[in-house]
This record gives sequence, C-alpha cells and structure tokens, in this order.
Amino acid sequence: MKERRNRWLLLMTLFFLSACGLLKKDTDSAVKKETISWTVMLHTDAPPSGAIEEELEKYTGVNLDFHWIPDSSKNERMSAAFASNSLTDIVTLASFKNSAIQSALSAGVFWDVEPYLAEYSNLAKLTSQQLDRIRINGKVYGVPIQNHTARYGVIVRKDWLETLGLEIPKTIAELAKVAQAFTEEDPDGNGQKDTIGIVERNESFRVGFRSLTGYFGAGNEFFISEDGTVQPTFMQEEYKTALKWYREMYQNGWMNQDFVVTSKEEQREMMLQGKGGIMITSLQDVRYFVDQDSDLVNEKGNQTWALVDDLTYGEVPRRILSDTNGGLNGLLAIPKSNVPTETALRVVLQFINDLMDEEPFTLMTQGIEGVHYVINEQQEYEKINQTKWQEEVQPYAASRPSALVATFKSAETAINQANEKIAENEAYAILDPTQTLNSATYIAQWPDLMEDISRAYYEYMLGEKELAYFEQAVASFKAGPGQKVIEEFTQSYQERQQKKTP
Repeated sequence: MKERRNRWLLLMTLFFLSACGLLKKDTDSAVKKETISWTVMLHTDAPPSGAIEEELEKYTGVNLDFHWIPDSSKNERMSAAFASNSLTDIVTLASFKNSAIQSALSAGVFWDVEPYLAEYSNLAKLTSQQLDRIRINGKVYGVPIQNHTARYGVIVRKDWLETLGLEIPKTIAELAKVAQAFTEEDPDGNGQKDTIGIVERNESFRVGFRSLTGYFGAGNEFFISEDGTVQPTFMQEEYKTALKWYREMYQNGWMNQDFVVTSKEEQREMMLQGKGGIMITSLQDVRYFVDQDSDLVNEKGNQTWALVDDLTYGEVPRRILSDTNGGLNGLLAIPKSNVPTETALRVVLQFINDLMDEEPFTLMTQGIEGVHYVINEQQEYEKINQTKWQEEVQPYAASRPSALVATFKSAETAINQANEKIAENEAYAILDPTQTLNSATYIAQWPDLMEDISRAYYEYMLGEKELAYFEQAVASFKAGPGQKVIEEFTQSYQERQQKKTP
C-alpha cells in the first residue's frame, strides 16, 4: 500500500512539473487529472449502491465517474456515443466485432497503449500472445480485459442421479440417457411425471447449443479447413451432427418444450424448482443454486450438483469451446479526445494497473469484509447477505481489468469445484481463429447474415422445418455476402501464415 501511494505521489509530482513546463513531454496542456470517467457494462438490473466506489477511490487516489450501460443495449449505446463523440476517459469495449467500434479503432480514436505497458507492474505481465490476439492493424488500442479461457460445462442434479442409480455422465450418449431418465422416471420421488432432463433457454443458438457443438468436434465460431479456408462452424458436418442430436432431445420431450421463450432467469428457476436437472452453461452459475439467501435454495435444501467439464463424443478428444474470446473479454480503451496527453494517459493506466492489485480486486469481487462477507476459521469466504452483495458488489465484477488476480476459497464446495474445473478447461480450450483476422464484410453485415442461420436453427429444432431447410440457409449464406466473409478471412489468415514463415 505504501509503495502504491508513493507511486501515486510521483505521478502527481510529474503532473506538477509538466504543468510548470519543467518536463519536455506534454507541456502543452497538462492538467492534474483528479477524476476518471468510465463507461462500463451493467449485467445486473440496476447500478450498484453502497460504498464500493468510495473504497476504490480511496485505494486508487482518484474520483470515479461511472457511466453504466445495460449490456443488452451496449451496441446501440456505444454506436451513439461514437457518433456524438461523447466518450469517457475509459471505454469498455466488450466486443471488437462491431462496425462503429472497428471504425473507431482503425481511425486511431484510442491510444496505442503497448509502448507504455512495461512501466506498470501488473500490466507488464500481459504476454505477447495475449496482445497479439487484440491487435488491430498491428496496434494495441486498449488494455485487454482478462478472463478465464473457457468457463462452460454441464451442471447436473447429482441427487437425482443418485436416486435413479445413475453415474455422472462423461459422454454425449450417457448425457442422453440421463436426460431420458430425468424425464421419464421419477428423480424427485414425488410419484408424478413432472420433471424434464435438459433445461434450455431462448439464447440457445448463441449459448447452450453453441457450447454443445464443441463436444462433437465443431470449431469456435469459425474453423480452418484442410485446404486453409476459414469457414463458419455451421458449415461443418460435426455441427450438423450436434444439431440433429439436440433436436432429438427436444422431440423426445427430454428438453423443455418452451425453451424459445424461456429467459436466463427462468432457466435457473426451473432448475431450482426441481422442474429439470441438466443445464449447459457456465460452471460458475452453480453459485445461484447454492445461494443460502434464496428461498428456493432453502426450500429445496436436499439439492446437490454435479459439474461436468470432460464430456466427450465418440472418438473426438476432450475439448471445450472458449466462451470469453480466448480469455480476453474486451478492451479498456482510452480515447485521445478525453485523454490528450501522455501524462494524462499514464494516470489512467496507473489507475487500471492499481485495480489489478488484490485489495481492489477483492472489493470488486467479494465486497467489504464485515459488510458483504466474513472469512471463517477454514479461510473460506462466506457471504453475509447474498441480496446485499448482488446489489452492491456484483455489478463491479464485469468491470475488473482481470478476473485472474485471485481465487477465493468458498464455504460452498460446489463453487470451489467450479473454480477448479474452469481452470482445468484451459488445457482443452478451442479458440476462435478469426480473433486477429480482418473482414470488412464481417464487420458490416455479420449480424444480418446470422439472422437467417439463427432462424433456421430454431425452426429446425421446433420441428417446423427439416434439416434441408437449415442446409438451404447455409447455401444462401454462401451465395450471398457470406462468401465474401469467407474469402476475406481466408486471405487475412493466409497473409498471417506467410508472415510466420521464415
């Protein structure tokens, strides 16, 4: 703490010297920067209340001005901000594959921070591989937000398995048998046929099913074919095999029949209410099922959970699709319009660096000791009040520059298991090969192109159309701008491969 304060005093001294014209750099308009404004994504119902922001200000030595944007409307809000030039000192860019963001990055709206990273103890630890995955035209236009590479898996009602004498599924075939048993037998022992196997939700195409395809051997969004062509995964036979299997689960009644209108919250509630027993999701979601402040958890107190991270299909080796862009959840970009000098840039970078210390990381993850959590004799973190934590702490989690600073031992065994299995996933993660490739057509038209593929997926799943309809949607994709996406990504890939060749 003392060392950090000394660094901050040094920065303030540099500001003073620069403002007085005693330093050669930034002598034009250097001004002491006491407040940092920050556009961040909001993944909860409301912005946080409580004292976390004040504690972060105390630690970092700056005043904070958070601009919270609901994650559901981030693309529209960010596009409007770029168009009106109403940016903040730090802008959280959750995705690079947005036309407005790509245009801003290519136009040099943000600082290339790579030359400065080595000056900061935490930022200096970013590897060349991490930086390479976020380069735009060779530049690093922001601090990468670090996350676990692959968090997904399958959460299963372990107590239901035990009731029916079943083992934890390790293969796709075994998962199907469990889904059937959970639906057709009586796993909750109430004498009624009122349970189902797989609980799916309306984001299936982009979330649950997408993750499932990885077990069958499909790529992550795109794949490199044997002839070196970059193609979307929905063109793979492995993808179609997964699609046919998943529809079978639905048609057999082993999946909730209303999944197309089931929200994420309703999906979790169905699991907690004992209506279903399998969910393909982030393993971290198990925390919602062991929340001791939840009336449902307390009412269903006999529930136990199995976390599956090693599901396989046939001869396909163990693998899992990355759900975090290869462990990089976006950028903390710094606009030159708001931060015009190197001196001011260094203040912002120091702030981001300081947030990667363990104390602020704990604040943004667990909260304040004695207010949001206690540490028991086993050095386990126990939440005092889950609702208070959700309202005052949880919104900050997505704002952490890195989710990898520390792992907290929980009083809940399932949460510790989730952390361990997510760490194991790292070795088996499949990344999107287009992360560092360029395609102007992708940036401009991909969301529209995917609408037809998504529609074909849902209509096929519901039995409204047959596989030929989905295949026709893929053919139409190739006959239109989709082929241009393939060509541009392929050209970009081949150019990069040539650069790697000595």
